Amino acid sequence: MSNDNKSYYITTPIYYVNDVPHIGHAYTSLACDVMARFKRLDGYDVHFLTGTDEHGQKVETSAEKKGVDPKTFTDEVSQSFRDLLGVMNFSNDDFIRTTEERHHKSCQAIWERLIERGEIYLGSYAGWYAVRDEAFYTEKEVTKDEKGDMRGPMGVEVAWVEEPSYFFKLSAWGDRLLELYDSQPDFILPKSRRNEVISFVKGGLHDLSVSRTTFNWGVPVPGDDKHIMYVWLDALTNYITAVGFPDESKDSYQKFWPADLHMVGKDILRFHAVYWPAFLMAAELPLPKRVFAHGWWTNEGQKISKSVGNVIDPHKLIEDYGLDQTRYFLMREVPFGNDGDFAHEAMVTRMNSDLANALGNLCQRGLSMIAKNCEGKIPVPGELSDEDRTLQDSVDALLEDVRGELEVQGFSRALERIWQSVSAANVYVDDQAPWALRKTDLKRMETVLYVLTGVYRKLALILQPYMPDSTSSILELLAVDESARSFESWNYVMESGTELPKPAGVFPRYAGPEA
Repeated sequence: MSNDNKSYYITTPIYYVNDVPHIGHAYTSLACDVMARFKRLDGYDVHFLTGTDEHGQKVETSAEKKGVDPKTFTDEVSQSFRDLLGVMNFSNDDFIRTTEERHHKSCQAIWERLIERGEIYLGSYAGWYAVRDEAFYTEKEVTKDEKGDMRGPMGVEVAWVEEPSYFFKLSAWGDRLLELYDSQPDFILPKSRRNEVISFVKGGLHDLSVSRTTFNWGVPVPGDDKHIMYVWLDALTNYITAVGFPDESKDSYQKFWPADLHMVGKDILRFHAVYWPAFLMAAELPLPKRVFAHGWWTNEGQKISKSVGNVIDPHKLIEDYGLDQTRYFLMREVPFGNDGDFAHEAMVTRMNSDLANALGNLCQRGLSMIAKNCEGKIPVPGELSDEDRTLQDSVDALLEDVRGELEVQGFSRALERIWQSVSAANVYVDDQAPWALRKTDLKRMETVLYVLTGVYRKLALILQPYMPDSTSSILELLAVDESARSFESWNYVMESGTELPKPAGVFPRYAGPEA
């Protein structure tokens, strides 16, 4: 399938730099990386954006606590997010920081568009504000805890704030937002999250405070530098900054905006599915095509918390279990969109059962037999049997099946489908028993081994977005040239007589102290 001139723009949220990255950040970016890699292999021109959100009261406060200025603080923490990209083997095309000049210019341009269209007015704000979320909450959304402190919807501390403020006329956009959700049912996924957003909007929208005066770490409001822009208007604008806004004639803007997918955690869905499309509609700019909100991770059944000390460090996961093993587990263990639990036992089971036994051993058995019995070359097949064709059909259908799942971000379902073919291939090997055929029917043995090389190639091709290093090793063992590793080569036929490298294991069994 050729997708000439097709583009795909995918974004992570820009991560807030009040602390170092954890499993939640890695998880969101990993999902985007899998999506971006798949689309590139499928012939798309991809732009994969990530970055850091570096303004706001919370950052200013965190910097003060460390005794440094906000810029020094954000430089350090932003770098830790950049470092994670290499550690996790993410393939992003750009990394944006909200402290960059290109972003200031973009933020001020969208502000001016909103002013020109009469969508922002000066007033005074009095209400509840959560510094942690950089979010305003209504009376209906806050509750009093047992100590008498006021809490926001997720238990976060809120404080009463009164100050002059510019307001965005969010209240005017409720009907248009509901029309959007109705006309584009997949604008918000998964569907359960969509229902939450619709319920929120139907409850009535209030005009949104979009400037602050009580601190100054942010983008100054054009023409009134006593105010800085509300951190979420600033942050959300990064998605258009990165493709060239405010220069709408720029090639990158023309090619990639509107974004195909904003990937976010469920805690920031409202900002992306309510505020962001309202800002864009008001500024007369195109809307993104989808916002997908995934769930949260727990650790061995326990809510993750810094105070409890059970924060999951992605660097440690990779150190303990391996890079591709970690990538596979995070994408396979939980239906994407649901909450999930990280458990050592589950991780080891995936590593040993799915990877070492099911996939690794499948490849090792066939390639070892070729090395020993076929002079290390892909054999010449005889006539194919019904069993051969049934297995080939299962594997041939993988590309279309996985493509369909990933169109709706069904990362774990796609892997389940791939493992159906892995399982079918293992049953095939056991049933055909090429080690026994070696003594009774050499040509049939060669046919079985030939069929398996084609199966290995397609399994490795389709798994590249999830486990790029390991699948590269499998493709090297099959002597597949790097130029033949895109999905354009899906129906390529393995060439008999091709000399293969000495076989080697790709997925070692986990043999740690708790295995």
